[in-house]
Amino acid sequence: MTIELPDARGRLRTYEPRTEPLALATGAPFTSRTVFSAAHVVAEPYADTTPDSPAAVDWDATLAFRRHLWSHGLGVAEAMDTAQRGMGLDWAGAAELIRRSAAEAKAVGGRIACGVGTDQIASGTLAEVRAAYEEQLALVEESGAQAILMASRALASAAKSPDDYLEVYGHLLRQAAEPVILHWLGPMFDPALEGYWGSSDLDAATDTFLEVIAAHPDKIDGIKVSLLDAGREVALRRRLPQGVRCYTGDDFHYPELIAGDEQGFSHALLGIFDPLGPLAAEAVRVLDTGNTDGFRALLDPTVELSRHLFQAPTRFYKTGVVFLAWLAGHQSHFAMVGGLQSARSLPHLARAYELADGLGLFPDPKLAEDRMRTLLHLYGVTP
Repeated sequence: MTIELPDARGRLRTYEPRTEPLALATGAPFTSRTVFSAAHVVAEPYADTTPDSPAAVDWDATLAFRRHLWSHGLGVAEAMDTAQRGMGLDWAGAAELIRRSAAEAKAVGGRIACGVGTDQIASGTLAEVRAAYEEQLALVEESGAQAILMASRALASAAKSPDDYLEVYGHLLRQAAEPVILHWLGPMFDPALEGYWGSSDLDAATDTFLEVIAAHPDKIDGIKVSLLDAGREVALRRRLPQGVRCYTGDDFHYPELIAGDEQGFSHALLGIFDPLGPLAAEAVRVLDTGNTDGFRALLDPTVELSRHLFQAPTRFYKTGVVFLAWLAGHQSHFAMVGGLQSARSLPHLARAYELADGLGLFPDPKLAEDRMRTLLHLYGVTP
């Protein structure tokens, strides 16, 4: 059987779906790397909502997907950008997500870290930004999860100099009960974060970032870097204090960054490890044995899919992530909070299907094919 898929020029091309998925077993946590998957939320498709109303979440399906990731040994990075934080999921929704997921992690023994931001305010003074961060930090710590201090749109707007970042982050790190992960999200993921750390010059911004870390190394488990610049990430991780980890957030270069070099390696906190979860886990277990070539052989072929999902405008990558979760059978529908299922074109989604199917990511290739045909039919594509 073949399927006709539209390309970017509006033409149909013939694709022959695979018939068997990869055989990927569940397993224990990893030994050589700490790996988090930034997980998406599953919308409630029957809720009578609009794009600007509070998100309606299918909690059963959302938590089931987290159990799927934990079963493969992955940690879950909760309430991050992949969960549409600030793009459909407001703070009230994120707070509920954190509470529920942290409780589920405790029940099943899964590792979890949760995003701490300032999205309960759109803008404000530095004092208001600090207070917003403090509220979220307290909730995450009370839930028993590790905190990830996320980049803040409100802080990017309020800060007038690098010193403002040093003051706000220093204040939060002194309060943190346990070591946190610092998250630097680049403007390709969120244009409102342009000039973060007080400068659009990335060298100057890096110096400020490192100054924050150097002043509080005992309060920082690691940093998560999402700049899509492998060379800059390697240079940054080589300047980190002893004991502070680098978690790559580079969805373009993750195999080489996780594999590392003679001077070190990156751990991982990645949105692409949502659809790649079982395959990524298998690759890291191969790396645990010291087989770097085997690790790269498994993970390198996934980069084309990741680059496709994260192509500009990068912030809309979440649409492809949820689309693949639907095709894979992790949820019964292709609906997203905020109506974001409309953020990518049919040719984009068709290519995502083709690449994911070619990798063997779908546990039931026939189900994925049938759902792809359903979508094509809805768009008016006929056999």
